[in-house]
Amino acid sequence: MSRPLIGITAYLEAARWSDFVREAVLSPPSYAKAVGRAGGAPVVLPPIGLPAIEDYVRGLRGVVLAGGAELGAGTYGAEQDQRAPEPQIHRDRFELALARAAVRADLPILAIGRGMHVLNVAQGGTLIPWLPEVLDNERHSEPGASHAIQVSVSSKLGKAVGDRVEVIAPHHQSVRRLGSGLLAVAWAEDQIVEGIELQGHRFGVGIQWHPERQGDGRIFDAFVEAAR
Repeated sequence: MSRPLIGITAYLEAARWSDFVREAVLSPPSYAKAVGRAGGAPVVLPPIGLPAIEDYVRGLRGVVLAGGAELGAGTYGAEQDQRAPEPQIHRDRFELALARAAVRADLPILAIGRGMHVLNVAQGGTLIPWLPEVLDNERHSEPGASHAIQVSVSSKLGKAVGDRVEVIAPHHQSVRRLGSGLLAVAWAEDQIVEGIELQGHRFGVGIQWHPERQGDGRIFDAFVEAAR
């Protein structure tokens, strides 16, 4: 059986190799390895070329909206928090357009970290621009700190990982208002949304944590199976 082609979104950053410093398309290999272990064929998508998005959607069998820098607050009508890094406008624009096209085409989507925020905003939702200020603590943004997530057992996510999962998921942003067609399906103990799903879609799942870093392939298995 041929492996389904899975697109993975990427950074566009300055990078050094040999004696050169050039703009480069970058993707942590953990995403491609997780897709490969699940039986997919990973393809990195540069965040350039909006006219190519419809061709990507026609040629791919699934899309991973990968993690990265915080989404620019202007994309959901909020004011940019000064503590957040400068938005990567080119990447924001590309990934929002890609997410919308994938939703229209019923293409399986696995949205991770930043990717979950992209999916939510693409569907008309909003974010909390700086979560520590709202909660008055750094619990969700502490590097390396783990916490338990409660998952709806009736969701696609719950069927893949069960009703409870221990995760490491530092983040400064979070879902505020859910986008059209999205349901919250996973929560931290303080009720911050950690997982969302697109209702009526073949596979449209967003998660706040990074299973590709933790060696948990269950959600990738379910995603690639849907892509087949």
